[in-house]
Amino acid sequence: MAVKIRLRRMGGKKAPFYRIVVADSRYPRDGRFIEEIGYYDPTKEPTVIKVDADKAKKWIANGAQPTDTVKKILKDGGAL
Repeated sequence: MAVKIRLRRMGGKKAPFYRIVVADSRYPRDGRFIEEIGYYDPTKEPTVIKVDADKAKKWIANGAQPTDTVKKILKDGGAL
């Protein structure tokens, strides 16, 4: 089972809001997930990033691979 840390799109049309989730890579983007570890809201000024750093580090230590976008968000949020 390949586990990824990725974004799950929420919000309405033209008003995106993302949750940072840990999910099996075989599931669809907005489908089933294992755990929610934070959120990212690019529509606010400044951009809102809230990440549970302990959970993120635990999942990465257990082999979860963050996507490129999530890796950048985790660095900005201070989790990496």
